[in-house]
Amino acid sequence: MTGHDENGDEGRRRGRRSRALKAAGLTLAGALVLGTATAGWAYWHLNGNIKSVDINNALGDDRPAKAVTTPAPSGSATASPLPTEALNILVLGSDSRSGEENQALGGGDSEGARSDTAMVVHLDAGRTRARVVSIPRDTLVTRPSCPLSSGRSTAVTYGAMFNSAYSVGGAVCAVKTVESLTDVRMDHYVEIDFSGFAKLVDALGGVTVTTDEDIDDADSHLELKAGTHELDGEQALALARTRHGIGDGSDLGRIGLQQKLVKALLEQISSTDLLSDPARLYRVADAVTGSLTTDTGLDSLTELTRLGESLKGLSADQVETVTMPVVTAPSNPNRVVADEPEASELWETLR
Repeated sequence: MTGHDENGDEGRRRGRRSRALKAAGLTLAGALVLGTATAGWAYWHLNGNIKSVDINNALGDDRPAKAVTTPAPSGSATASPLPTEALNILVLGSDSRSGEENQALGGGDSEGARSDTAMVVHLDAGRTRARVVSIPRDTLVTRPSCPLSSGRSTAVTYGAMFNSAYSVGGAVCAVKTVESLTDVRMDHYVEIDFSGFAKLVDALGGVTVTTDEDIDDADSHLELKAGTHELDGEQALALARTRHGIGDGSDLGRIGLQQKLVKALLEQISSTDLLSDPARLYRVADAVTGSLTTDTGLDSLTELTRLGESLKGLSADQVETVTMPVVTAPSNPNRVVADEPEASELWETLR
């Protein structure tokens, strides 16, 4: 006979194909299980990275009122489960020296930490524009009484340097001092440390920044000629910390560099297709979450993702960077105070 019975060659080929399909199916099932387990572990790891402070509970009700936002009409283009109300977020850059990485980047192992970078980020309702207002760390302010974790409180201090609030009372006192200075409710708090910022820039593949003048700062160890530069994480951090190597050596020159850096980072993030590169996406997420301390309203990957998704239509061109108007302090030529009424008028626009 020319045909093949079930025990012949054709039957053996069908058996081999069946075994191969079963093996492929088991491999695919195993990969899916492994992928799901890996995704679950990644979420657990990233979520566990985030540290938080219960600022609302610590400060209670003695705070500025929340901004009132008209909700989007039902069925409108802006109606969305994502947050769309106006928000004010206090963003601090902490120069904590805790841990070997922060000590190496900070150039020392000094105890405690300071908030050398302070920005109030105002997101308009609908997330169509944002304003970033920098507060010079050398501003002399009335530092209010702040609750401490020990149950005690700090004393009211007049003519204190703005960044001393974080030193004496951490995130809670930083928020209370900003609210006392601005009469603007801080809806959220975000803090990023030295090493985390450098890791974020490296995970993004660097950042492109254009400087208007030569920089030579012995303290931050940064030397750059005027022009456009591709900076890695350590160089970007040095730029954010540069003060004495530019302008008149005051904190206002450093703020200008920091604002350039914020816009450059936004442009880098928007131009990087992270979704097509899962490995880089994970590195960016790990760098961000591993360096963050937030209020309890943002202390989960889910909440941070919702906030991030609500900002995906916001380009660097729609972000305005300004500095709180200041003048030289009468009591100290090396310090500044709020320039009134201009400063109050600026904060009023955020309310």
